[in-house]
Amino acid sequence: MATAQKSTLKVGDKAPPFDLSADGGGEASLSDLKGKTVVLYFYPKDDTSGCTAEAIAFSKDAKAFKQAGAVVIGVSKDSVASHDKFKAKYKLTVTLAADEDIKTAEAYGVWVEKSMYGRRYMGMERATFLIDGKGVIRNIWRKVKVPGHSADVLSAVKAL
Repeated sequence: MATAQKSTLKVGDKAPPFDLSADGGGEASLSDLKGKTVVLYFYPKDDTSGCTAEAIAFSKDAKAFKQAGAVVIGVSKDSVASHDKFKAKYKLTVTLAADEDIKTAEAYGVWVEKSMYGRRYMGMERATFLIDGKGVIRNIWRKVKVPGHSADVLSAVKAL
């Protein structure tokens, strides 16, 4: 089993670059978003209860994020085809990016050892990074609890 590279990213650090395939045949790249505030949220899996609730909440707040000058990108290990189905099923409006080789998750320190029913395995930590237009991390939420999270992130975006 791969070992988790525990990233020590902290507020004030430069955000690691990423260049991922996204839903609808798109791309999600930090360099393409220079000058924009980026909300990069990592989630474990498409179409599971917590991840669905999180994606719906961010989609519901998408207009407010856009008005605040922020782009919201959800990242999981799922494929682009899986993201397309997930978006269509729940009418999601946020960009979903595919990190199938988990390189971005490792760079952000969110590919971690998890434990369920005594079984240990590697998986995506639910975490969100707020990156300003200069590519600097302004806020980090780890081990996110979904209820109210999108609203918390939106408040932080507005405070930038």
